[in-house]
Amino acid sequence: MPQESLMAERILVTEDDQVQRDVIADILMKEGYQVSAAASASAALESLDADSHDLLITDLRMPEMDGLELLREARRRRPELDVVLMTAHATVKTAITALREGASDYLEKPFDRDELLIIVDRVLQQRGMREENAQLRQLVSDSSSLGNIIGTSAPMRAVFDVVRRAVPLQTTVLIQGESGTGKELVARHIHFNGPRKSKPFIVVNCAAIPDTLVESELFGHEKGSFTGAEKAREGKFEVAHGGTLFLDEIGDMELASQAKLLRVLQDGVVERVGGAKPRPVDVRVIAATNRDLRERVQEGSFREDLFYRLDVLNISLPPLRDRTDDLSVLVAHFREKLSARIGKPAPELSADAFEQFRRYRWPGNVRELENTLEQLFILTDVPTIAPEHLPEKLRAAPPVEGAFELPPGGIVLEDLEQEFIRQALARSGGRITEAAELLGLSYKTLQYRLKKHEIDRHAAG
Repeated sequence: MPQESLMAERILVTEDDQVQRDVIADILMKEGYQVSAAASASAALESLDADSHDLLITDLRMPEMDGLELLREARRRRPELDVVLMTAHATVKTAITALREGASDYLEKPFDRDELLIIVDRVLQQRGMREENAQLRQLVSDSSSLGNIIGTSAPMRAVFDVVRRAVPLQTTVLIQGESGTGKELVARHIHFNGPRKSKPFIVVNCAAIPDTLVESELFGHEKGSFTGAEKAREGKFEVAHGGTLFLDEIGDMELASQAKLLRVLQDGVVERVGGAKPRPVDVRVIAATNRDLRERVQEGSFREDLFYRLDVLNISLPPLRDRTDDLSVLVAHFREKLSARIGKPAPELSADAFEQFRRYRWPGNVRELENTLEQLFILTDVPTIAPEHLPEKLRAAPPVEGAFELPPGGIVLEDLEQEFIRQALARSGGRITEAAELLGLSYKTLQYRLKKHEIDRHAAG
């Protein structure tokens, strides 16, 4: 008999036939569920009022109050309750009515042990997914104290700590990270939560400006200073006066422009192209790059003195492949965001599909993740996305580095699974949540496998 967990699901069985009631209760208890039984709808309602339950299994035809009436009243009292209706008179009309009234599923009598357990397992797994999604939404909410910067992993918590320290300061910030890691999001958060939030936030993509126009773009120009300069124009530093100038992809700036940028950072003044009058500017500079600036300095393509002027406060954003623990909260965040955008609930990811997400390297990082999910949610017309629905790049994702090779003599997969579960429980001291994280599983999935393999978490820990 499976070891009964303190977190075992509670099931209430309502059936006026005592023999059937006892048989159903016995099957469920042998599977490790906590089971209560009621001989009537009124007794079931009393039990629901007295204690919490995860699932109500009720017969359709009962004296005084039938199963549909019990379903309505039970759901009125406990909206979160799952209900499975049993009936010997199943018709399409009955099933549709039950489902419309809020039933999670139905069983047609006579049913065997396996049919009962399959339905119960499916309903409780769906319940577990709903609870997990609710927890993920809370995690997203908790991690949203930094606006749209989402993450609960250790690398991101370290980033959040530095970002929070940067917000009230006036110092220059250098944000480093691969494309798609959220460098501009961090810059915007620092500005719009800091003392300059009511002043301009100006973005300059240094890689997108032709070398001949960088100076004019940053420092402005006077009328007639070059061909086409028909009137004087303020540069981005002057436009950003009092606020923040975000210099994106600064690692691509040419050396000549770097020298002039360094002077502005040192002296706090700009000179327009073709002008001789210094113009004081009060600007906080936040720079970002996907390049290794120290390496660029060694190569001679980036000024060392400018690097140290920018690198006052350094924020290094990890690539998504180094924080796969954040995939769950990111998927939940983008699912909510995209559901609102497309005006309907976005599909779920199956466990197998999510595993492919974990295996993929995500070279485009969070931006690529969002775009991939948006394509899937819009183009896949199913409630749950399975591996076959994924784009080829995800289906072809190899196992994570360090995966084991199959021994020449083969292996019993269940034995390997049980051994790793025991090791995870031992390492976590028997704590299911921590063991689940070590194994890359949800709490509910590990709980199910403990029952399946009859593993005592306390003995293993």
